[in-house]
Amino acid sequence: MSSNANPPYPDRRYAWFVVFVLIIASLIAFIDRQIVAIVVEPMQQELGVGDTEIGWLYGVFALFYAVAAIPIASMADRKSRKHIIAVGIFLWSLMTIACGLTKSYWQIFAARIGVGIGEATLSPSTTSLISDYFPRKDVPLALSIFQMGPIMGSGLAFVIGGVVLNLVEGADPMVLPGIGELSAWQQTFVYVGAPGLLLAFLFLVIREPVRRPFQGERLESDMAELIAFYRAHTRLFIFHHLGFVCLVLMGYAFVFWSVTFFVRVHGIPAADASQTFGWIFLIFGPMGPLVVAWLARRLGDRGHQDANITAGMIGGAIAIPTVLLIQVAPSAGWAYLLYAPALLAVNSPFGIAAGSLPVITPPHLRARVAAVYMLTGAMGMMFGPPLAGAFSEHIFPGIDGVRYSMITMTCLFGFLGVGLLWFARAPYAEAMQRSASWAED
Repeated sequence: MSSNANPPYPDRRYAWFVVFVLIIASLIAFIDRQIVAIVVEPMQQELGVGDTEIGWLYGVFALFYAVAAIPIASMADRKSRKHIIAVGIFLWSLMTIACGLTKSYWQIFAARIGVGIGEATLSPSTTSLISDYFPRKDVPLALSIFQMGPIMGSGLAFVIGGVVLNLVEGADPMVLPGIGELSAWQQTFVYVGAPGLLLAFLFLVIREPVRRPFQGERLESDMAELIAFYRAHTRLFIFHHLGFVCLVLMGYAFVFWSVTFFVRVHGIPAADASQTFGWIFLIFGPMGPLVVAWLARRLGDRGHQDANITAGMIGGAIAIPTVLLIQVAPSAGWAYLLYAPALLAVNSPFGIAAGSLPVITPPHLRARVAAVYMLTGAMGMMFGPPLAGAFSEHIFPGIDGVRYSMITMTCLFGFLGVGLLWFARAPYAEAMQRSASWAED
């Protein structure tokens, strides 16, 4: 086969440098995404809204994050991925700042739509980039390591958000011409959104890798080919997408309401709870995807074609009891201690969820398959926080409602997700065997 048909992969050190830059981008994305969870109480007091409305500030983000991903992914399969990411970072950072300049619930609701559209550029473009930077056998590991960025970003969001909230609560009010005085929670949005405006320009100077050629049969229409690919793997994608979306729903509900859990159930000030929770998240959260990626690699080396799915399923199964134990912890200290294994386990399936797809997907479809998974996965982000908020507000009213809401969400969606992934194992193994005919290792 000619070198033109199979161009060499980029220098390995530069490829890992790009992964590092992508991790920084995803880290900032998740800080901007999660910051709303830190300022729940002051936002509610100033805007006069309940738990369900606050949850929908995350839900509307997830909706537009998912819907925008499909056309963006189509561009990422054809156009410059680094330019798409650069524009996306600039947009979501600008809209995060706009969240802090709002004067009503519906204004911040609209700004969160912009954050969602901007962040939709990152995941499909990254999947396509990494698949062209690394050989097939290394893609799940590279994508799992990339997933450390979102997890560390979530942890840093709580740490930095708590620090900033603490600082601005004791500082003089910020007054902007034409806008007026900004309260502490508004200033928090402005400060965390600003760094992304600078990062956007870094992506203009990284190198775009050569796209890998597809050696299989091509159809005339890329959309027809995408549909045909999904039809050929119907059982796999149903069980994979729905299984992981249930774990996403459980995980996002758990993380979003954690600071509120400490405030209401254990009486910890929001800024203090946010910082402590954030440090636990930052230390233990990133371990999850790495442990599961290592487990998948070990299972794969032993000949298990379903290794990626099995490893993710095991991570999800361990998450269930660890989350439930927190809800019955007798004190804040015990709850903080139990958060360490819980956050490791809750975050563990998400790297392999994305990393399991490119290795069975033709190169020219990878960004769009990633986007379809984003669309289904975003249902978990969209419905997790508001559904948990609705449980605590309407089904379990009172300060302990958030605790019983988490028990309900974990039992319902945790067990369902693990069960669905069990049935994804066999069709995934078949897909791995099929892809061996065209994949280049």
